[in-house]
Amino acid sequence: MEDYYETLGVDRKADQATIKKAYRKLALKYHPDKTKGDKAAEEKFKKISEAYAVLSNEQKRKQYDTYGSEGFQQRYSQEDIFRDFDLGDIFKEFGINFGGGGGRATFRTTGGGGGFEQFFQQAGGSPFGARQGAPVQRPKGEDLILELSVNLSDVLHGAQKTISLRRTDKIEKVSVKIPAGIDSGKKLRIGGKGSPSPMGGESGDLYLQIKVLPHPTFIREEDDLVVDRSIKLTDALLGSEIEVPTLDGKSLKVKVPAGTQPNAKLRIKGKGLPSGPKGPRGDLFVRVNVEIPRALNKAQAQMIKDLKESGL
Repeated sequence: MEDYYETLGVDRKADQATIKKAYRKLALKYHPDKTKGDKAAEEKFKKISEAYAVLSNEQKRKQYDTYGSEGFQQRYSQEDIFRDFDLGDIFKEFGINFGGGGGRATFRTTGGGGGFEQFFQQAGGSPFGARQGAPVQRPKGEDLILELSVNLSDVLHGAQKTISLRRTDKIEKVSVKIPAGIDSGKKLRIGGKGSPSPMGGESGDLYLQIKVLPHPTFIREEDDLVVDRSIKLTDALLGSEIEVPTLDGKSLKVKVPAGTQPNAKLRIKGKGLPSGPKGPRGDLFVRVNVEIPRALNKAQAQMIKDLKESGL
């Protein structure tokens, strides 16, 4: 997967001014008006424009940093990446002049599946000089949305799933990678696996809407997990040590402080779910349920009375 920071030659902590300066330098170098039909340079121009479209947008950059290149590409289509990205305004700001006439330049994308072809269209002329007009586009097929269920272990580690799609008279198996940290409602895009075009154009895309199934032991609260554990009244009063399971399949010993109140939460740092494929893990909270006995024998009742008389 393409690393946008490497594409622009900037550090991951670079500010917007540095990113803009790097893009301007590369755009001036690889702009098609200067490279005159050099396909490698044109491809480089497309890649730096895509990188800048993401890193110059605060929200998209945050998503890219959280989910990494692969996770970001699964969440953002080419259309999403270049939405509201106006190269006409950007080049005007940079002082880069198109080879064609005046007008407003807009960035559009076509293609899918194994790659994409980008082109610019400008009123009154082509920004690339030699390119005149826009290519003819046949209508794209409809997109499909399917629900895909995953469990908390898939969210913790990430997973590879295989789904079966009915394609006309045959069944096609499609492999999809589930990024760690994914949440219910998120959609994963698989290009070209939607409905075929009725007029010979590209097939639509397939969107897998994620549904995270409930777990019998753990409750998810964003990136944290909650597990319930019961202790005796005397353990709550005097303190104790309990065994706590983790989603990794391990067991931890956790100290319950003396005087622990009912429904108190004990925090175990870093044993929750990841915030993304490369993000830090949340915490595991042990919610303590203090058991109150429904009946006491005579000796127990007398001891409780003694405690009451002592002021407890």
